[in-house]
Amino acid sequence: MLAVNPAAQVAVNQPIVQVASASTHQGNQIQLNGRTYPVAWTQWQDPGQTAPSVGISDSGLNRRFGVDLTSSNDFRQQPVQWFTPKPLALATRFSENGASRYLDVSALARSANWQIQPQGNVLKIQSPAAKIGKIRSGRQQWGHRLVIDLDQPTPWQMERLTNSRTGKKDREFVLSIDATAAAGLGKSWKFPGKSALKSLKITRKQGRTLLSGVIAGTKRPRVWMLTNPNRLVIDIKGGIPEQRSILWAPGILRQERVISLGNKQYPVTWLALNPQTPGLKLQPIWGNRNALLGIHPLLSMAQGNQVAAAINAGYFNRNNKTPLGAIRQNGQWISSPILNRGVVAWNPQGQFQMGRLNLQQVLSTSGGKRLSIVSLDSGYPQKGIARYTPTWGPTYTPILKTEKIITVINNQVVSEKVSTSTKSFAIPKNGYLLVLRSFDVGGALASGTQLQIQTATTPASFNGFPNIVGAGPLLVSNGQVVLNAKAEKFRPPFDTQSAPRSGIGQTADGTILLAAVHNQVSGPGPTLKEWALIMQRLGSVNALNLDGGSSTSLYLGGQLLDRHPVTAARVQNGIGVFWRPNAR
Repeated sequence: MLAVNPAAQVAVNQPIVQVASASTHQGNQIQLNGRTYPVAWTQWQDPGQTAPSVGISDSGLNRRFGVDLTSSNDFRQQPVQWFTPKPLALATRFSENGASRYLDVSALARSANWQIQPQGNVLKIQSPAAKIGKIRSGRQQWGHRLVIDLDQPTPWQMERLTNSRTGKKDREFVLSIDATAAAGLGKSWKFPGKSALKSLKITRKQGRTLLSGVIAGTKRPRVWMLTNPNRLVIDIKGGIPEQRSILWAPGILRQERVISLGNKQYPVTWLALNPQTPGLKLQPIWGNRNALLGIHPLLSMAQGNQVAAAINAGYFNRNNKTPLGAIRQNGQWISSPILNRGVVAWNPQGQFQMGRLNLQQVLSTSGGKRLSIVSLDSGYPQKGIARYTPTWGPTYTPILKTEKIITVINNQVVSEKVSTSTKSFAIPKNGYLLVLRSFDVGGALASGTQLQIQTATTPASFNGFPNIVGAGPLLVSNGQVVLNAKAEKFRPPFDTQSAPRSGIGQTADGTILLAAVHNQVSGPGPTLKEWALIMQRLGSVNALNLDGGSSTSLYLGGQLLDRHPVTAARVQNGIGVFWRPNAR
């Protein structure tokens, strides 16, 4: 079992967090050598400084400049490597909403001779013109190595990196280097047989050099930088990736490690959260604030909700973009649970509960009838009465071929219509729709009938939790693996197939884990049983599986930690981590 307690990293009298105040110059775009990217930045000048300091988000530095963030147990500074013989410690500052962590790059920019000029919302950065000398390629026992000789340090970025879910399909990468290459370097190679690197193409493009490669599905490119002389090294290999532990902020610990199950090794990325940290809270999030319908990349969903961190959460119908599971936010039911599936619930005091959940909704009529409502604002159609409120959106489009639509305004039935098409029905702002599917109530819901609704959960202990997210199946309860996909009505081979996974766990000391895993070192991702064991190895005494596969996404401070954003599918909802610096 791994020690992952961020509470131990947060002293009772924790140091003051440096915040970039609204009075400083800041924006959310950088222009690097003429190309514009969405990257948060800030500029400030402390008393006694002769020149202003510049901070760029750590995610932007990593993603757009190639700056490597190394392990650190002090959130006030972040060690980085960028063509340096040893890590350089950069001071941190946080945005007022806690969603971005800036690194002070002033010294790094001076040493690299970057020209920096803020212009409105954009921070313009021009790095010195760099040249590529040679590109060397060589097969190794462990894979393949590429070495790019540079005349000076220069920004680089991985523009594209595809996944191979089974490990059998080849992966593709595109590495962009802000350096020019001689005409003779623009060529293509193909490598024989079972080479880790199958092909490589070098292209010159507007002052940059692009390396486009195809690699074996079980391999991954690891890019690292050397100095004296300056070089970029790309190792195409399997094996254990670099492990990392970064205290990103008080109560937010980023971890990347390999978990072994027998002869299988799974690289796992997770966040360990201390829910007792002042200013830190979790909430369900989704992308469209005006309606529940819609799917969005977790990256944009997280940024739109201004969270520090997030993980994808519940299932959804990818065709009509509707939720399939429980969502409750701040005491309001957004969407009802389905099929007695697993959920995670929590309150502002940092208390959590995981288990299987049902929601009972009873509709009482002025005529003395009591009718069960089977779902609320849910994309899961089933026999009975469903209810759709303005939370769903301004209109409801029938999900099944034949449905009876009853309009309720101010708790009184005002109309009844039978739908046999996909024509939308308006949802009244001061009411709701009752949708009857293969269910006859006679005259119990005639026009003019007054209605009341009572709601309760089973188990009743979930009633007291204002925030709930459902997915499933439940993985671990009270320290024991309790996986039962059949009980939560997941169909085979869901429980036995290998796939990328997302999950949420709780350790014995109350630490909350948001975790993601993709392929093992030399094969596909884990089965649900293996995922339960991995969550247990991370220290979880309670754990819930979240939507996985192409939905699997873990976000922190402006970037996805577990995968390249080009491979991440759109999702319907997530769990967001909000953090306000220096809250008490």
